[in-house]
Amino acid sequence: MNLFRTKAIEQSIADSNEPGRKLRRSLSTWDLMVLGVAVAVGAGIFSVGAKAAANFAGPAVTISFVIAAITCALAIMCYAEFATAIPVAGSAYVFTYATMGEVVAWIIGWNLILELFTAGAVIAKYWGIYLSKVFELAGINLPPSFQVGPVEVTWGAFLIVAVFTVLLALGTKLSARVGNIFTIIKIAVVLFVIVVGFTYIKAENFAPFVPQSVPAADQGAGGVLQQSFFAFLTGAAPAHYGTLGIFAGAALVFFAFIGFDVVATSAEEVKNPQKTLPRGIFGGLAIVTVLYILVSLALTGMVSYTKLAEAKAPTLTTAFEAVGNTDAAKVIAFGSLIGLTTVIMVLLMGLARVVLAMSRDGLLPRKLSVTSDKRSTPVRLQILCGALVALVAGLTKVDVLEEMINIGTLSAFVVVSLGIIVLRRKRPDLKPSFRVPFGKVLPIVSAVLCLYLMTNLAVETWIYFVGWLVVGFIIYFAYGQRHSRLNEKFAEARAAVSPSESTEDATV
Repeated sequence: MNLFRTKAIEQSIADSNEPGRKLRRSLSTWDLMVLGVAVAVGAGIFSVGAKAAANFAGPAVTISFVIAAITCALAIMCYAEFATAIPVAGSAYVFTYATMGEVVAWIIGWNLILELFTAGAVIAKYWGIYLSKVFELAGINLPPSFQVGPVEVTWGAFLIVAVFTVLLALGTKLSARVGNIFTIIKIAVVLFVIVVGFTYIKAENFAPFVPQSVPAADQGAGGVLQQSFFAFLTGAAPAHYGTLGIFAGAALVFFAFIGFDVVATSAEEVKNPQKTLPRGIFGGLAIVTVLYILVSLALTGMVSYTKLAEAKAPTLTTAFEAVGNTDAAKVIAFGSLIGLTTVIMVLLMGLARVVLAMSRDGLLPRKLSVTSDKRSTPVRLQILCGALVALVAGLTKVDVLEEMINIGTLSAFVVVSLGIIVLRRKRPDLKPSFRVPFGKVLPIVSAVLCLYLMTNLAVETWIYFVGWLVVGFIIYFAYGQRHSRLNEKFAEARAAVSPSESTEDATV
């Protein structure tokens, strides 16, 4: 049993052209940039910065966003090098399979499923809630959920997932066109909020820019699970603000940058991937970073972070209400709804592509990787993914697992960053169109930063994560390892060697 057997890059590329299991190349640089913005700019742009400013970093939340953006950029450089060298679906899973071996690739693929599935379900649930808020602001009372016996059903989650599942089944290019329209609208809303917010800025609200660290309130036994894993390991007392608060804020706002790894999963559907992928990924990241920094400056300049901390669930709406502009709430509610719409689409697409790549390799049932003859899309798989996401989003309290999205993403970032070093040692002959500068240093820096951000997530999140990994290992050893297509390759190699060995024995 060779758990660390690798899959040749040439074989991955050949498998992507397997009849009945291939995807169509139809996406341009613009499409990729929009996909990145579409998945990264959601309702979080109106809330995650406010939470980080109120509870962790104060006005220095802007630095938290810069740290998160730099961390993401370093990891995305590694993704871009891999994606131009291996332009097939599957993202970090495929990259890891080519460098670190099957069992590590399985775990990374399993973590990507965790990230994309949980994110899709959480955001679909929030979409249903925001839809009801928009109707409420329009004077229409439409509850976000209804009871069916003991089960609470969030109907909006079913609606949005069903719509985009159908669109994705009809074709990636069609979905991208619809996503482009929604993305342009939500960027316009965000720019409107930024411009209006800047008219209320007062310089005194930025002081102190880095608030002095203060001890966190004692939360009893439950507080142990809610403290960061770093504090748990080091014995440091939980605290708010200060330098550590900036990094804790970065760990929280990193949620705003997930999704660029999802863009890498579309590599197999990109025209001229060697040029298109780097341009699209970095262009999208630049736009998102600028938008988030401007929003954070407007937010902390409008009101003191102490005012935000008084709110139970601080958002950008909290800031506008504090300065007396209640009309902005309607714009923010509409922007949140539009923002979440495109996020769901990209996550559903990414989830299906990761599962498709794993099933091509036999680690999941091969039937899942079948694509339609007409549109070259995994119709059955897309419908299955959509149905499962809708059921979990519509029928469970999946929002309690929000941080699982971050830990799944960061774990993949760590492995992909280190994978670049392994790739260059194993395949010095490869000359991808994009290469990470300072290739022996930056990938390690990326891995360390991502690992540090992981330790800033809650102890409870790590416990759930370990449980997810245990389930993943059980599935791999019960099914994936025995059905891996590499078993066939190894069997063929042994069969080819056996006759010659027999001849040598006879000669002796």
